[in-house]
Amino acid sequence: MNYKLRKKYLGVDWGEKRIGLALGDSETKVATPFRTAGDMAELVKVVKGEEIDVVVVGRPVPISNFQFFSRAGEAQTISKQFEKFVDELKSKINIPVELIDERLSSKAADALPGDKKTKAGRDEIAAMLILQSYLDKI
Repeated sequence: MNYKLRKKYLGVDWGEKRIGLALGDSETKVATPFRTAGDMAELVKVVKGEEIDVVVVGRPVPISNFQFFSRAGEAQTISKQFEKFVDELKSKINIPVELIDERLSSKAADALPGDKKTKAGRDEIAAMLILQSYLDKI
């Protein structure tokens, strides 16, 4: 029987401008900040390069009546843009994509001790908190 005992996880803090990433595994169940991706192509490259088994994406909490305008000038909500991101990600990778509530992960990242010189960026820390929350439940 050829199966992998240790699974590698990638935590994702999606944002309109940046995608924070964190790594973890089923053996240690500890998430660590990894890096920031600028776009989908970079994210997919990380998934493949790091041999990720499961991607854990933090789902933004809907903000009522919050809209932005797409490049085409169409009004969209954050949740629609997020769903488009998740659908595109699922179409480009052949591994499970788990969604979890990311409520306040960025605020929690800001509250951690340290300064810009001593800790990872806000997006990577938010991704770490998202992934750690998931790892704590499995």
